Amino acid sequence: MSIYKDYLNQIENRKKLGLHPQPIDSADLLSEIVSQIKDIDHAYRTESLDFFIYNVLPGTTSAAGVKAKFLKEIILGKSLVKEITASFAFEQLSHMKGGPSIEVLLDIALGNDAAIASQAGTVLKTQVFLYEADMNRLENAFKEGNTTAINIIESYAKAEFFTKLPEIDEEIEIVTFVAGIGDISTDLLSPGGDAHSRSDRELHGQCLFEHNKAQQNQLIALQKQHPSKRVMLIADKGTMGVGSSRMSGVNNVALWTGIKASPYVPYINIAPIIAGTNGISPIFLTTVGVTGGIGIDLKNWIKQKDEAGNIVRDENEDVVLKEAYSVATGTVLTVNTKEKKLYSGDTVLTDISEALTPQKVEFIRAGGSYAIVFGKKLQAFAAKALDIDLVSVYANSKEISIDGQGLTAVEKLFNKNAVGIAPGKTLHAGSYVRVQVNIIGSQDTTGLMTSQELEMMAATVISPIVDGAYQSGCHTASVWDDKSKANIPRLMKFMNDFGLITARDPKHIYKPMTDVIHKVLNDLTVDDWAIIIGGDSHTRMSKGVAFGADSGTVALALATGEASMPIPESVKVTFKGKMENYMDFRDVVHATQSQMLKNFGGDNVFQGRIIEVHLGTLTADEAFTFTDWTAEMKAKASICISEDGTLIESLEIAKGRIQIMIEKGMDNQKQVLQGLIDIANRRIAEIKSGEKPALTPDANAKYAAEVVIDLDLVEEPMIADPDVNNDDVSKRYTHDTIRPLSFYGGTKKVDLGFIGSCMVHKGDMKILAQMLKNVEAQQGKVEFKAPLVVAPPTYNIVDELKAEGDWDVLVKYAGFEFDDNAPKDAARTGYKNILYLERPGCNLCMGNQEKAAAGDTVMATSTRLFQGRVVKDSEEKKGESLLSSTPVVVLSTILGRIPTMEEYKTAVRGINLTKFAPSLKQLVK
Repeated sequence: MSIYKDYLNQIENRKKLGLHPQPIDSADLLSEIVSQIKDIDHAYRTESLDFFIYNVLPGTTSAAGVKAKFLKEIILGKSLVKEITASFAFEQLSHMKGGPSIEVLLDIALGNDAAIASQAGTVLKTQVFLYEADMNRLENAFKEGNTTAINIIESYAKAEFFTKLPEIDEEIEIVTFVAGIGDISTDLLSPGGDAHSRSDRELHGQCLFEHNKAQQNQLIALQKQHPSKRVMLIADKGTMGVGSSRMSGVNNVALWTGIKASPYVPYINIAPIIAGTNGISPIFLTTVGVTGGIGIDLKNWIKQKDEAGNIVRDENEDVVLKEAYSVATGTVLTVNTKEKKLYSGDTVLTDISEALTPQKVEFIRAGGSYAIVFGKKLQAFAAKALDIDLVSVYANSKEISIDGQGLTAVEKLFNKNAVGIAPGKTLHAGSYVRVQVNIIGSQDTTGLMTSQELEMMAATVISPIVDGAYQSGCHTASVWDDKSKANIPRLMKFMNDFGLITARDPKHIYKPMTDVIHKVLNDLTVDDWAIIIGGDSHTRMSKGVAFGADSGTVALALATGEASMPIPESVKVTFKGKMENYMDFRDVVHATQSQMLKNFGGDNVFQGRIIEVHLGTLTADEAFTFTDWTAEMKAKASICISEDGTLIESLEIAKGRIQIMIEKGMDNQKQVLQGLIDIANRRIAEIKSGEKPALTPDANAKYAAEVVIDLDLVEEPMIADPDVNNDDVSKRYTHDTIRPLSFYGGTKKVDLGFIGSCMVHKGDMKILAQMLKNVEAQQGKVEFKAPLVVAPPTYNIVDELKAEGDWDVLVKYAGFEFDDNAPKDAARTGYKNILYLERPGCNLCMGNQEKAAAGDTVMATSTRLFQGRVVKDSEEKKGESLLSSTPVVVLSTILGRIPTMEEYKTAVRGINLTKFAPSLKQLVK
């Protein structure tokens, strides 16, 4: 059977699912289609023409190469297709976004036929996705006096590819659709369980609202009722897009409510409009900008104050809110992009300037942020080639420089890594900056989309200015099923060829690794002055500053080695008092969030800002527990301020783990991993010599807020509770309800425990082993009254535990131990009351492969308490994912309930918990 016949069979199967033909990315399939188009009597010629014109993915896909080549034949007259004129062929090329299409256009533009060269030049003037090889061809032709090349470069110098675009509409009529009350997790928009389908955009689109067909139909009905208006998706009384950095979530919203990007590119929509009472989660907002969308902070619920100006609270001590204006589903509003106001009729509801900054307006106009990034690079190249000054076309980047004001840690980092600012100029928070990126991470459930984005922006190799990049396999670690077998090896080969260090070797030289991406990046970050971009919201390193990002921003960083963003404001967190010896550092992390909210009247001063946490004495492994949780604090990122000696210790640990990766055969031809060890050695030498101590802020730096955490007040283990039965639905499933252990009175039943994900480190595994030995010594044996699932974060940690004897302890009590030679090929559907030693990776935290039983109450070290993530609701009971320290999880599974304070103290007696004492040094310059 031919490839085309196979494709027809696939189409029939997709019809049964209500889907259209899958977009074509295969050269073999499109080559057969081209042959059928050339045969004017072929039975499938008409369908083949439609597939060729309307159903081929652009960029650097192998199919795009075949399409560009055939269009070139048509333009040059070597192939005659009456349905595709030369003019139409040029139009097709103009929508193919670089790679083979640019190569073809340059071939024609720099050829000898002046008439068609001019037409190709006209199309090239609209294109921005050119890379060094393309620009070199143009520049060489320009130097040789080629007229078309001169015209193109002169056009690029004026940035006509941008200036000739139509202005954005002054008024955009919208109709509201409330997708949920309270915080909306990206799981609602793109569920983790559907991660396998993200690269198939139409198929993945079916999972919007977690497959809630009734809600989807309501959206469709609203669109039919208001055909001329744009739908604005809303999180009322909450924040939109919390949880994960999902391009797939934005893609789904755009697919349902956005604008078609091109008539010739299927199922790629752009420009969604989304909103939240408390705005948009920082990472998700960046993703909206990638698509040229609009993210609005509604501020439609206002905190009430009494006559004395104090915040009014109800009997539960919750802040009382009053609705300033309604955004109920079906409300017609107007976005005025000139005045930057949200209107209801003639009434101004709120200022939306932050949604329509000059830079964001450019993203909207250009159809996304990529076009602006590449456009600026292209204009700079042309100005240099012409030896002229760069003409100011784009909005000037906001530059804030305050005389006499010191720098926070993040301000220092951005100034050090900034690209394109005047020499000697110092920038403060609020400035918009292009920065060089040092370390980049891609994970496996968004990586397929990152690879697609790289193909669509015509990138073929990682930027040479990137120190290192890693492709993980952690989100699909639990179950090696047919979906994983189909997707992951393909992803690993693409990323390996692109220049990343990959968890799986396409040539099978080293064993597959399923290490949690954040933990690997934490080891690969060997410079506290580094900037890290990763395709996951928990890209929060304890060295340097790391930003979780959507798959597209990761692709852009891989291709260019740069990222653009405002310098965020910082909140300084310091500590006083003494930590009780029976407490774990995870309790300090939860107490930080709880005390911050209490001290600021319920206002989350962390949201959208950098948390500059002065931990000082904790090594990178332990400090990561805090920085990782800052994603749940809704911070944009975090920076850990360390003492010199502690940083050196962390770098030595990282060097050792990178060396293990090298010994396993994971380094590539460019010896990226060895290069990271060299960077670490240089950094250690700088610190020891005093040439460049560990990163610290200036003593006179200015902060948006300062928070002092009193350790004396942390007297009990702290639990983040989803509060699933709160009468106010907006207060459910947030990370803001932090409760002491005694709240539960030792009676709340626990159905399953989970120790794993990025929130645990080697010390947590040792605590688990110590607790099991303690319980056996106290009770004669260890019996679990609830299942305990344990997933170590990395293989390095497993190896270290084996060397130190702790792994043998865990195996002794385990009823299941993972086997890499025979990984599970199906998700577990039930659990026994035993200890499960699972493969390193995300496991239950991700929720895309295995989950707890519906309706379970789970006690976990994880970060995820969102509805349906770790555990779904049953018909009888809501599923709950409570988050706590490792000892609380262990004891809860042994008892089958949350322990009392006395039971907890007895169980941890003599155990070496993760200790923390505030630094005695002033960690400022």
